[in-house]
Amino acid sequence: MEDKIVNRVAESQLMTFNLEDYYPEGKRMVLDISQWLFEGFILKEKDFRTSIMEHDWEQYKDSYVALSCSTDAIVPGWAYMLIATKLEPFVTMVVQGNLEDVNTLLYKSIIENLDVTAYKGKPVIIKGCSNKPVPPNAYVWATIRLQNVAKSIMYGEACSSVPLYKKK
Repeated sequence: MEDKIVNRVAESQLMTFNLEDYYPEGKRMVLDISQWLFEGFILKEKDFRTSIMEHDWEQYKDSYVALSCSTDAIVPGWAYMLIATKLEPFVTMVVQGNLEDVNTLLYKSIIENLDVTAYKGKPVIIKGCSNKPVPPNAYVWATIRLQNVAKSIMYGEACSSVPLYKKK
């Protein structure tokens, strides 16, 4: 008598939620404003304004841009705001911070607006491994968003998942 191997995972209603599937494509760039500071540390308003007026802003077209300063300079908030006014006609998004901040804000918006009705009453596994830079907060937000509709939520892979939530 032959024992038939049954793939219970394939036959289950288990649905995989892969955050990587929602990764917004597009060029990401960091704009370090220290290049426009005197000796990388001091903001001289007239020189700063001249530098940003002469800068080629078109190079950021359709990009996600993170504004940062790589030195320990104390930069007034208006400096980032002024740069944002120059970037606005060209970029998809601009934030003050780093590339993880860009990805975090993108995922927050995506998850908040995601239609999760397909997961209603189903066991869901949130895929853990990713080849794209999915920020840690995206996993938290996805869990909270799915908790309202899913029968259960697990994390990892179907063969080795960690249970997180089960509807009572």
